[in-house]
Amino acid sequence: MSSFALYLIGMLVVIGGLAYGATLAGLATHWIIVGAVVLLGIGILGGVSRTRQKDPVD
Repeated sequence: MSSFALYLIGMLVVIGGLAYGATLAGLATHWIIVGAVVLLGIGILGGVSRTRQKDPVD
């Protein structure tokens, strides 16, 4: 399994936990969805930047 996949799985677990906590706290569903989408976008950007192969120097 690639580092990117592991990073994304970890981010999904964090998002799931935060969404569950927000549900228990009584937040509106549409705000939970907005937060989850934003966190997923940040997770993808972070995963790409951390796992990207460096360009070879020629």
